[in-house]
Amino acid sequence: MATIRLFAAAREAAGTGRDTLGGATVAEVLGAAVDRYGATFAEVLASARVWCNGEPAEPTDPVSDDDEVAVLPPVSGGAV
Repeated sequence: MATIRLFAAAREAAGTGRDTLGGATVAEVLGAAVDRYGATFAEVLASARVWCNGEPAEPTDPVSDDDEVAVLPPVSGGAV
């Protein structure tokens, strides 16, 4: 099972910043995350960047037990 790391709004939607989920590809891991965390998480995921082991990931990229999939939603902030 791969480790999934969740940041910002993804962490809030899931209620956790880290979990382990099964899947042979990035898409399967993310699908398991949507199944576990629900519609609000799916909404956040739609605009998020996904990385695997520190590199931008494609849905078809293979995932093994030693891999880390990170979900990074867009973040804004600062002052005018």
